[in-house]
Formats: sequence, structure tokens, C-alpha cells
Amino acid sequence: MNDKTVHGEKKAEVDNHLDAELRENFGKGYARRLRMAGRIPAVIYGHGSAPVHVSLPAHEVGLLLRKANAILNLNVAGKKQLALVKDVQKDPVRQIIEHLDLVTVKKGEKVHVEVPIHLEGEPFSGTIAILDVNTIRLEADATNIPERITIDIEGAEEGTRVHAADAVLPEGSSLLDDPELLLVNIIVPAAVSLGEPEEGEEVEGEEGEAVEGEEGAEGEAASGEASSDAAAE
Repeated sequence: MNDKTVHGEKKAEVDNHLDAELRENFGKGYARRLRMAGRIPAVIYGHGSAPVHVSLPAHEVGLLLRKANAILNLNVAGKKQLALVKDVQKDPVRQIIEHLDLVTVKKGEKVHVEVPIHLEGEPFSGTIAILDVNTIRLEADATNIPERITIDIEGAEEGTRVHAADAVLPEGSSLLDDPELLLVNIIVPAAVSLGEPEEGEEVEGEEGEAVEGEEGAEGEAASGEASSDAAAE
């Protein structure tokens, strides 16, 4: 792997404590009113419990969701509960968060997550880095999910290949993907043709145009002679 550094980064410490309000009303109209009031409808499920429908403060949730696999520390009717964000539904046009699916987790519990891959540095001059996949699948402690896996490609030469097995994972995490899964490939880009004809081709083209012109002139002359003969007849 040419001694490139590959490591996982933990999430920065942020205040993930949120007050979740229980909700008993449903439907698009009610959800729209919630969003207008600055809250987002969500459902919490997992551990064999019945789904719990809540609403969460939109601004705080938006800040937390800037990072993948956010863990929320919820206060639900006076009870503390950890929840992993599993699905985020957004308006396709305005990209406003419309609904969240949350999964209950506990400290020390393992969860399956997809962690983004981040490239750092620039490869050797004349080469480019091809990122074959955007995420890597891990099993990690619910409260210790890495924010991203950073791959250092500074000065990497042509032929450098980084596989999933090369990733240095934080303590408590293990790889779920195939160890041979290719993450990054350093290559020299193929030369791009500008579509300009070679010198010989240009000459041939000019000669061809000249021949066409001569043939056209001869054709016009022959046509004129034929017309004169016809008139004489």
C-alpha cells in the first residue's frame, strides 16, 4: 500500500441532548404544521418495543445531521434514551428534513453502520486518485462510531491501491466489508485526443477538395456543351 496512512476519526464532541415531544396525531397536514412550528416528526423503534412517535427541534437536529450516523441523546417524557439516526427523509426540491427514523441503542451495544471515506492530500504529480466506493461498512460501538475513515494519499504513486483491510479502525470497531474491497486506486489518466487530424490527413483532405472542384468544373463544362448541342438541334 506504499505506507499510506489510513485511519478512522471519532466524532467531535457535540451536545446531542434533545427534548422529544410525544405525538398522537398523524397525517401530512399535521406533519406540515409541525414543521412550520420548527419541529420534525420522527419515530423511535428497536429492541422489540412498540414504535414511539415523537417530534424533535428542527434546528438542533439539522446541526447534528451534518455528520453521518448521528447518535441522539433523547429525553422522552422524562426518560433518557439513546437513538441512532437510521433514515432521513427530505423534500427532494427544498431539501428540508421531513421525517426521521431512529433506532434505540444502548451503551456498549454494537451497531452496523456505513462510514464515509475521506481522501487527504494529493497524489504524485501526473496521477489521480480514483475513489471506488464512498463508504465502508463497519460494526462499531453505538457510542463510538467514527465520523469518517481518512486515507492519506499525499505523494502516492501510480499503482498504489488501498483496500478495506488497510483501514485502521478505532477501538471497538470491526470491518464488515470484504477485506479485499478496493477503496482507492492511484492511476495515470489516459491521454485525451483533441480530435485534430494529422498533417498527412489534412493534405489528403485538401487534395480531395481540389479533385472534387476539378470534377465539378468538368461536369459543368460537359453540361454546357450538351445544352449547346441540344439548342443547335
